[in-house]
Amino acid sequence: MTHLAIIGGSDAGISAALRARELDPTADVTVVVADEYPNFSICGIPYYFTGEVQPWQSLAHRTSADLEATGMTLRLNTFATGIDVAGRRLEVRNPNGLSEQIAYDELIVGAGALPSHAGITGLDRLGPADGVHVIHSMGDTFALDHDLTTRQPASAIIVGAGYVGLEMAEAFTARGMQVTQLQRGPEVLSTLDPELGALVHQELDAHSVEVITNTTAVGIEKTPAGLAVTGTRQGESFQQTADLVLVVVGVRPNTELLERAGASLGAGGAVVVDERMRTGLPHVWAAGDGIVTHHRLLGLTYLPLGTTSHKQGRVAGENAIGGDRAFAGSVGTQVVKVFDLVAARTGLRQHEAEAAGYAPSTVAAAADDHKRYYPGAHPIQFRITGDTTDGRLLGAQLVGRRGTEVAKRVDTYATALHAGLAVDQISDLDLSYTPPLGSPWDAVQVATQAWDAQHRLAATPA
Repeated sequence: MTHLAIIGGSDAGISAALRARELDPTADVTVVVADEYPNFSICGIPYYFTGEVQPWQSLAHRTSADLEATGMTLRLNTFATGIDVAGRRLEVRNPNGLSEQIAYDELIVGAGALPSHAGITGLDRLGPADGVHVIHSMGDTFALDHDLTTRQPASAIIVGAGYVGLEMAEAFTARGMQVTQLQRGPEVLSTLDPELGALVHQELDAHSVEVITNTTAVGIEKTPAGLAVTGTRQGESFQQTADLVLVVVGVRPNTELLERAGASLGAGGAVVVDERMRTGLPHVWAAGDGIVTHHRLLGLTYLPLGTTSHKQGRVAGENAIGGDRAFAGSVGTQVVKVFDLVAARTGLRQHEAEAAGYAPSTVAAAADDHKRYYPGAHPIQFRITGDTTDGRLLGAQLVGRRGTEVAKRVDTYATALHAGLAVDQISDLDLSYTPPLGSPWDAVQVATQAWDAQHRLAATPA
C-alpha cells in the first residue's frame, strides 16, 4: 500500500488526491489542509458578493463528506511546517497547535500562491478590521463579507484591474457601492492589448466605475476622511479616499516549505518541476500555483491558473502512485466576464512572441457572432497573432458581448495552439453552423482569414 501525503486542499491538491484514489483504491491518501474549506472555488468568490451565488457553501466543488467518501483522509485546520526529505516525514501543526509527523512514501505539495502586496506600505499593519482587504481564501471572503455587512461602506477603491479586480468591481457595484479602480498600466486588463482593454474600460464606465489608469499605489493609511490610497499618477502625486480598500495586484508562489527542503526555484520565483511534476527531491512532487508552468510556446514560465493547477495535480497524483504521465503544457487560456462584456485570450501577444524569438504579426478583425439577418447579432472584436516565418498561429484575443460565446470561441484557438496549427488551417476546421448561433465561416475563421489575407498580400510580389 502506498502512503501518499498531500499538502493543499485547493485545485492541485484535491485533483492529485482524487486521481490517486481513482487509479489505486488501496492507496492511503492524506490531505493536509490549512483551513477547514477544502475544494472551494476561489474563482467563484466574486459571484458570492454579487449575490448570484448563495449561500457561501455553494462554492464548494465537493463537500468534505464527498471527498472522504472517495477514501481520502482530510486533516483540516492543519498547517504543514516542514519536510524531512531523508526520513520521508511531513511535519505539521495540528488544530490544537501541537506538532505532529505524518510518514509518507510519496509527498505532493500543492501549497499554491500568496497574494502579492506589490510593495504597498500599510498592508503590513492594516487589515480587515480597518477596512483593508485582499481576496484569496475563504477566510478573506468571510472577513470582507463581515465588513460589508457591519459597516455598510458606501465606496471602495480596488487596487488592480486584472481578472479578480474587475470581477470585484462588478460585485461592489451590484451592492450599490461607488467603485474606483486603480490600474498601474495604460489600460485595464493588461493581459489584453490596449485596443481591447479599452473596450473593457468602456464597459466599466457604462456602469459608473471610475477607472484611473497609469497610477501606482504606494501606500494606504487611515485618515479622518476614510482610507487614503496614495501613489503616483503619470509622475504626479496621487491620493484617493474611500470607505473600503481591496488590493488585488496578483500573486506570488508559495515556495517556503519546498525551498527549505532543498527544492530549486525558477521562473517567477516558483519551484522548478519537470513535466511529470518531480521536484528533484526524492519522492517529492509538486503542482499548482507554487510551481513553474510548462508552456507549449514559451517553455518554462510562471503562469498560475486554476485550470492548469487541476491538470498538474492530476499528473502528480497519477505519477506519485507509479504512473508515467507528462503534463502536456499550457497555452495560457483565460476568460473574464465584466458586467455584460466577455474578454478572453490564449497563446501569445505581439510583445510576448517577440521576446520568445518568434517573428510575429498581429492583425485586428471583427465578425458577427451569428448571421446578421437573425435578430440579436453582435460583433466580436479579435486580435490574431501569427508567425510570419511559417504562418503558425501564436495567439488570439477577443472581446464581445455576453452571449456571443467568446469563451467557447477562444477554446477553438486554444485547441489549435495545442495542435500547432497554422493560421490558415483554422479555415479547414469543420465548425458547427446554424443562423441563430453562427455563420458558414465562423467568427473565429473570419478573424484568421483576415490575418492570412493581409500576409498573403504582403508576400505577393509588386
